[in-house]
Amino acid sequence: MPGDTGEEDSVSNMSEDLRVADIKKVSDSEILEDEGDFANSTPAALEATQIKKETIDIDDDSISTTSEDRSCTPVAKRMVGTESHIPLEEAQNHFKVITVNDTGAGKHWSDNEVRALINIWSDEKIQQMLEGATRNKEIFEEIARRLMKRGIDRDWKQCRTKYKNLKYEYRALQKENEHLGNPRRKMRFYDEVDCILRRQPLGPSGWGCESSSLLSVSVGDVTVNTGSLSIKRKTWNDEVSPVPLKKSASENAILHFQKLLTERVHTVTEGKKLLLERLYKQEEMQDLNRTQRYADPSAIQQVPPAAPAVVAMAPAASDLKLGKKVNEGKTKEVFELPDMPGCVLMQSKDQITAGNAARKDRMEGKAAISNTTTSCVFQLLQESGIRTAFVRKQSDTAFIAAHCEMIPVEWVCRRIATGSFLKRNPGVKEGYKFYPPKIEMFYKDDAANDPQWSEEQIIEAKFCFAGLTIGQTEVDIMARSTQAIFEILEKSWQPQNCTLVDLKIEFGVNVLTKEIVLADVIDNDSWRLWPSGDRSQQKDKQSYRDLKEVTPEALQMVKRNFEWVAERVELLLKTKSQGRVVVLMGSPSDLSHCEKIKKACATFGIPCELRVTSAHKGPDETLRIKAEYEGDGIPTVFVAVAGRSNGLGPVMSGNTAYPVVNCPPLSADWGTQDVWSSLRLPSGLSCPTTLSPEGAAQFAAQIFGLNNHLVWAKLRSNMLNTWISLKQADKKLRECTL
Repeated sequence: MPGDTGEEDSVSNMSEDLRVADIKKVSDSEILEDEGDFANSTPAALEATQIKKETIDIDDDSISTTSEDRSCTPVAKRMVGTESHIPLEEAQNHFKVITVNDTGAGKHWSDNEVRALINIWSDEKIQQMLEGATRNKEIFEEIARRLMKRGIDRDWKQCRTKYKNLKYEYRALQKENEHLGNPRRKMRFYDEVDCILRRQPLGPSGWGCESSSLLSVSVGDVTVNTGSLSIKRKTWNDEVSPVPLKKSASENAILHFQKLLTERVHTVTEGKKLLLERLYKQEEMQDLNRTQRYADPSAIQQVPPAAPAVVAMAPAASDLKLGKKVNEGKTKEVFELPDMPGCVLMQSKDQITAGNAARKDRMEGKAAISNTTTSCVFQLLQESGIRTAFVRKQSDTAFIAAHCEMIPVEWVCRRIATGSFLKRNPGVKEGYKFYPPKIEMFYKDDAANDPQWSEEQIIEAKFCFAGLTIGQTEVDIMARSTQAIFEILEKSWQPQNCTLVDLKIEFGVNVLTKEIVLADVIDNDSWRLWPSGDRSQQKDKQSYRDLKEVTPEALQMVKRNFEWVAERVELLLKTKSQGRVVVLMGSPSDLSHCEKIKKACATFGIPCELRVTSAHKGPDETLRIKAEYEGDGIPTVFVAVAGRSNGLGPVMSGNTAYPVVNCPPLSADWGTQDVWSSLRLPSGLSCPTTLSPEGAAQFAAQIFGLNNHLVWAKLRSNMLNTWISLKQADKKLRECTL
């Protein structure tokens, strides 16, 4: 902020989504093979159907992301170049062309989601559980829970389906490999699945997740016409008509087709050999397990749930090549990344400045300190749900960010009046507190000393970045986001007994998504921090600004302040507060309702346990369960789920000092009558009622958020994102009307 916090140049960053089309061919005997995952077919059944159809669930992206005919029959057998049916005995030995359509198991899996699933699958414990289990629902529920902790919302059925698809495709290609060559050219994540199934650790090359998917092999989509039993293969320039063959020459026809297909694949892929080799060297994905992150803060790497697809392409740190210098500011440099189109490297400098570089000094180690601070702050905000350009920490002094076109406005949020605000507002005493926080805007212009601007000036400037015109809606979004970001960081510093006085941030427009995101950096140049609320203990860059004379001793004092902040900013990612939700259901028939509560709790990072007990039929057991959770000292919110006559909520409320909330699963027939058992309570009882499972989870989160800044941050971010979505919907509606 002008005259206050830092004045770094903005940066920008971009991503590209590379897609692929793969063609799958497998023999009939191969498809029926995958360890019981697929239905076994008898000769009698084959004779009855003539065309074998798979019984497994397959989602589109497990085989191909581009298909001209997604509605065709998944599997069929037919003779090349003939219009007649093939006897079933011969068809058994012929190849199959597989195309895939949606199974209804949910939206397609993104590369980041599949990568997270494989990472969990690679866990030795998970592998042992999968190998030794015959009924594996609980295992995939655990996998779904772990995915939810990473911000990926998938149920256990979707996880099991994807797991089966990966195994199926891998095993099919293993056998097909004898005829068609390198399976990596036909299957995404081949190396990773290969390591798991061979019980080998995932190495750096084991995360070349785009090694297959980036190879666009559009030989032609194969369409199947089950009525005429003919095959049509579209090529780039022409359409090859089927060649009539005698039935006795069927094997020759198949071999000819396979040879032709292989030649086409090699022709298309030859020019992409270097790209493929580079992508095979992709770095190992970091485990996002919070315990490991805290054990080694220097190894923190963030893979955001909503990060651009380009994040998946990141090569290993040792292989990262720098392109030309895009920009250079007072405290950082920005480089293109040839291996990561659409991304830039933000390289910090060992330099500290004040007064628009009127004062400038070299401070050894500042680059690493600033990079650590920025990486931790952006990780905290991303995990909370704030949209940022941050991709991940790359090294001690640099991080990777998505490409943005920067909006040349500094947004300042103040809780306490100090610094330049006092000069611009005579009569206001230092220490005056703003409720709500005060928002100010400054146009970035060093020559004019960053003049303060109003909302009207920003709108009238008619800025346009990455195709997005900055109007009233965009200004409102940035203003509301600035306040939310400040409040999240303010709440996060409170457990450290440190007051966040003010904050300066910048926004950019993501050139890929065309949305406004938090960009640039947030380091110790960007805020004022007062331990115990005492200005004399300030630990931010103001301690450098206040120096009357810069001496080596004075710079060491400033450096110690910066190190103090960098050490404690890592603690913002942790919380000492504990908490859990215990859902008590009156009957197992209420399980689906309770699972929704548990799923919603996971989005807030709150552990949730499900129990079955009836206050009518077993009150002694209900009270025993209550005492079990009261005895271990972990703060608990009880959610009572009981249909018909709700006795659980009132009984629990009358016998525990812990919060209790009713969430009855009402039926359409008796819901209006049943709900009164949750609403009309005897005196001395207090258990509120919400009909929404998500509402029950949010109620618990609001309770825990009072003492847990991580939960509170997610709640605050949800509020912001809901507000932004409504604002954008209103803008689109008005544009359509006009």
